[in-house]
Amino acid sequence: MKASLKGVLLSGLVFPGAGQIALKQTGRGIALMCAVMAGMTAMIVKGVQIALAILDKLAASGGIIDVSAITAAATRAVTASDSLILNGAFFLIVICWIFGIIDAYFIGRKMDNDLS
Repeated sequence: MKASLKGVLLSGLVFPGAGQIALKQTGRGIALMCAVMAGMTAMIVKGVQIALAILDKLAASGGIIDVSAITAAATRAVTASDSLILNGAFFLIVICWIFGIIDAYFIGRKMDNDLS
């Protein structure tokens, strides 16, 4: 298998940075992985905060579980200004993923040309 294809598949399908690590560019791979992990961590933390806020509102209203109330509270929570963190983290992940795929392709292509 060509190095360029291997790098693209690993970075695109497994995790951003996996292709770089497989192609012996460990520093780049770890940097991409850390950036994506930071974005995922921010999204998870913010999601848990939103979920806890919704649960607090439900408990304050008597603890009655109503699907429409939960849906309305979730919609209000996500459309608030705090969703800027979620959008930024998602944007970071997407940019890193695309960069990882393109970078792995060019690293692999250079390795393929050097072997020829």
